[in-house]
Amino acid sequence: MSNPVYGKQAKRSSSVEKKPVQFWLLVVAFIAFLVWTPFQVALFNGQMLEFEKPLFWGVALSSILLLLWIVNYYKSFKLVEQRDWLSIVVLLLPITYLLSYFGAASHYLAMNMVLVECLYATIFIVSLYLLQDQRANRIIQVAIMTVAYIIVGFGFLNWFGQGKLAGTLVAWFSFGVMNGKYTDAVMTDSNGLRLTSVFQYANTYAAFLMAFLFAAVFCLIRSKKWYGQAIHAFMLVPIIVSILLTLSRGGLVMLPVVFVLLLLFLRPAKQILWVIYCAISGVISLGISKEVTDLGLQLNQKFAAGAAAKAWAFLLIASLIVAALGWVIQKFLAPKMEQGLTKASGKKLANLWIPVGAVVVVGVVAFLLIGTSVRDILPQNVSTRLENINFKQHSVLERITFYEDGMKVVKDYPVLGAGGGAWAALYEKYQNNPYTSRQAHNFFVQYLLEVGIVGFVIFMAFVIYIFYKYIRGYIRADEEGKNSYFLYLILALSILLHSILDFNMSYVFIGILVFVGLAGMAAGMDSQPLRKLSWKTEGAGWVYSLVVGICSIVVLITSIRFVQAADAGLEAKKIVQTSTSFEEIKAPLDKDLGIRSSHPDSVQLMSSLYQSVYKQTQNDSFYNADLALLTDALKKEPYNKNIINRLITNYQLKDEQDKAYDTLVANAPKFNWDINWYERMITQGFELGYAALGKGDATSKEKYFNDGIAAFEKVQAGLKHLATLPKEQMAGRPFSNSPIMILDAGKMYYLNNQPDKATNTLKMGLQQDLSDSTNREIARWYVAALKKQGSNDQAVLDQLIKVDPTEKEQVEDLIKINF
Repeated sequence: MSNPVYGKQAKRSSSVEKKPVQFWLLVVAFIAFLVWTPFQVALFNGQMLEFEKPLFWGVALSSILLLLWIVNYYKSFKLVEQRDWLSIVVLLLPITYLLSYFGAASHYLAMNMVLVECLYATIFIVSLYLLQDQRANRIIQVAIMTVAYIIVGFGFLNWFGQGKLAGTLVAWFSFGVMNGKYTDAVMTDSNGLRLTSVFQYANTYAAFLMAFLFAAVFCLIRSKKWYGQAIHAFMLVPIIVSILLTLSRGGLVMLPVVFVLLLLFLRPAKQILWVIYCAISGVISLGISKEVTDLGLQLNQKFAAGAAAKAWAFLLIASLIVAALGWVIQKFLAPKMEQGLTKASGKKLANLWIPVGAVVVVGVVAFLLIGTSVRDILPQNVSTRLENINFKQHSVLERITFYEDGMKVVKDYPVLGAGGGAWAALYEKYQNNPYTSRQAHNFFVQYLLEVGIVGFVIFMAFVIYIFYKYIRGYIRADEEGKNSYFLYLILALSILLHSILDFNMSYVFIGILVFVGLAGMAAGMDSQPLRKLSWKTEGAGWVYSLVVGICSIVVLITSIRFVQAADAGLEAKKIVQTSTSFEEIKAPLDKDLGIRSSHPDSVQLMSSLYQSVYKQTQNDSFYNADLALLTDALKKEPYNKNIINRLITNYQLKDEQDKAYDTLVANAPKFNWDINWYERMITQGFELGYAALGKGDATSKEKYFNDGIAAFEKVQAGLKHLATLPKEQMAGRPFSNSPIMILDAGKMYYLNNQPDKATNTLKMGLQQDLSDSTNREIARWYVAALKKQGSNDQAVLDQLIKVDPTEKEQVEDLIKINF
């Protein structure tokens, strides 16, 4: 395909060609896909049953798009220049995920990611060729900006307490609406209410807003029509206010970084305009931020039409002011600036001065907002978040820990990785402390551990090559050429940079934007003809189309089958709420598991069904069916804690306590910071060991006691490690000694003829209140352990006897135990 923008090839631009009807059908289908995807719970990557159906529908629709693309391009596709090869190289991305699937930590999550990567590859291929047509390129850019502005407006509907209205508007085509409202369009966490719009996660929405803030400024300056300038200027305030409402520190930190980088691509006149527009809209946004924030907080508690009207008035009036100023500046000031700075623009390094100055200004503003009382002009919740921006802040320390733990995974799975979703499956095994995070909060770290060094190198080479060739072409292009594809650089650069700090790419809609951005950059890159390949033939298009067509049909069929499986799984969950019929519940589960044999949600539901019937009937066929189901599922989902617990429960129902305990011990290294797991190991280790002791089975007694003691000692080592964490870093889930753990560990030490260790252990659990039976038992064994060593704690013994006079005899009985 010829380059429609750069150099002499511009004369062969496809924009002068009359396109057939099927081409415009593809354009319309592509735009419809872009409109549909953000409202499908943002097409999250399918780690929960509720998210699966929209994900698989998205994959299916993308496969249809690829088939439509083949209809348009199978005759004209040729490997004649560098750009054409990108449509082949992009196929390596799903292939690397497919290779990692075979050794994946979770086959379920890995397969989901294979399909997601197929979707990305499809979007890239379709975009790459559509965007080379200038008319299609303009239409698609308008569609992208329109979708972005709709998402911003949708967010404010929810922020201003009109969630029911927002839900009604999208309920007819969105999977994200529940009980009349879009799920978590305004989320709540320890910081309070945070705006998320369609993303259910404020930080990802901040990344999206950052990209489209700069996109809006670019489109404002590029637009030749007054109404285009007014629309884009109008949206600046809503976007900036939305960024503040996300309370995203990462967004605020990365925004000036991306801003300065983008300025480097612009001539001085445009740099000044960018600064002016960001400054004007920023100041006006700050001016209304308190009112919009406070009113939104009130309206989310209790809706009042008057308050909502007032909130909208603040937002709309501020936006209209910026829209008017934008039109005036573009009408009168911008042309004079372009003319006046023409000579300055030609000077060497002219485009560096303003970015350097911007760095200084950003530094000063950051100091004022973070280090001084100037931040009091901001809403209280935003001010608090800014006050906590520092490298010792807990979220920074936690992210660093995530990255370090991610590298541990890479060390164990270096070449092909641990498969898609590996972090979610493995993090409890590798984590440094008991945090909870199914995402690594860094796209690049997560990508590396999922596909290994091979897949990561391929992906980075692919991305870096596109950036290099685009920038090279951008430098050589005329003004029209620069403007034609700059929007795509903004999208890809903004989101990828922010993804260093968060898991934005786990939202498939965000991933789609990035790959559209990469494809747009590739469509406008400096693409040179390939002269050294002797096998450039007309048949290349046929061969490529055949291969890609077969793959797209396979993906289409697979995704539709997975949609059917998800429907069946959801149906089973629904039936369970209203019915206890074994056959009625089992039928949809069989359908789901017939398609995805290790689907975790359905495996667990089917297991609970088998176990329930077994408890009622004691029929071994249900026990054996459950055992086979769980054993097979764990071959593909070896790190799924819920399935492992189901297996343990299954053994216990059969009174096979030894198998249950062995399963508990064998899987303990997978959940190094699960205190409940350790408590079960310690308690059950004592119970089984004590039972073996009563039977005179010294070998079994030693085995169970040693396993229980090892678990207790690991807890103590963990507690010492947690004490070394920086004081600013949150440890995560509760991890501490419980009285029952201390008691059972002390008993095992004592019965292993280690009274000194028993004493030290039991002493940790001594309490003043001995009316509690557990506390009293700890004290009893503690005194006995001391006496066994020829020592005594008379105060504790007196307190025991005071509560219960028989305690003295019970202590003496313990001392008489022979080991």
